[in-house]
Amino acid sequence: MSSDFEGYEQDFAVLTAEITNRIARVPRLPPDEKKQMVANVEKQLEEAKELLEQMDLEVREIPPQSRGMYSNRMRSYKQEMGKLETDFKRSRIAYSDEVRNELLGDDGNSSENQVEC
Repeated sequence: MSSDFEGYEQDFAVLTAEITNRIARVPRLPPDEKKQMVANVEKQLEEAKELLEQMDLEVREIPPQSRGMYSNRMRSYKQEMGKLETDFKRSRIAYSDEVRNELLGDDGNSSENQVEC
């Protein structure tokens, strides 16, 4: 039972490392690559959620006297998942602002230009 959980843990660690790397790269990519990277990260976040669900099911199958350690690890993984989702949202917001600025030709000074007119 715990060997399945440990296998899921390893998969989760690899996947979250990849997600973290990709999230950090999003703001520095050219626009066409950013769109693809955002889609890839969304897919990987879904995979990570599915892994957490599998891990949670495994924990429920562990005898109560051994469950505490695994439950604590699950809480930690869920917190990590929440942080990844928050970081991704921030990355997407930065990406969205950049795209909006490109489309509108906005250099961040548009409100100042409107006041001067």
